[in-house]
Amino acid sequence: MGWIGEQIDSIKSLQFRQVLTQAISLGMIVTSALIIWKGLMCVTGSESPVVVVLSGSMEPGFKRGDILFLHMSKEPIRAGEIVVFNVDGREIPIVHRVIKVHERQDTGEVDILTKGDNNFGDDRLLYAHGQLWLQRHHIMGRAVGFLPYVGWVTIIMTEKPIIKYILIGALGLLVITSKE
Repeated sequence: MGWIGEQIDSIKSLQFRQVLTQAISLGMIVTSALIIWKGLMCVTGSESPVVVVLSGSMEPGFKRGDILFLHMSKEPIRAGEIVVFNVDGREIPIVHRVIKVHERQDTGEVDILTKGDNNFGDDRLLYAHGQLWLQRHHIMGRAVGFLPYVGWVTIIMTEKPIIKYILIGALGLLVITSKE
């Protein structure tokens, strides 16, 4: 009958109380993950404390698949820092280096210009139409650390959704059929 048949028999033999216990356990795991994420948001001051590098524009410093840890403080942003920013009209945040900071004398606001280390020109073509500079509200955080290659899991699951569904299904099946 094989492994699949054994799993189906195991599911059939479950009682209502066991299924309810497993569902509550799964809910607690998901809730714990969300609480940890929200806690990281509060501690780092960033709306997204962890991001994955999705392109090669920051090579050789950061490669595609590296995970970056972000922090957003009140200190002024300086040229040379690596920031993650959102541009109006784009869903995916961009990881690039600050190459120029311009402070307006009349308002004290800071304008920021970025560039990918592996790109030839600055990012003005990536900004919203007519936008020449980023403002502070565009910045999600500054890179303060990274884990190489760990983000490939996210990239693979995004580019090949069938793998994501198989993984979620297998994990769900394991939770439902575990006897403890």
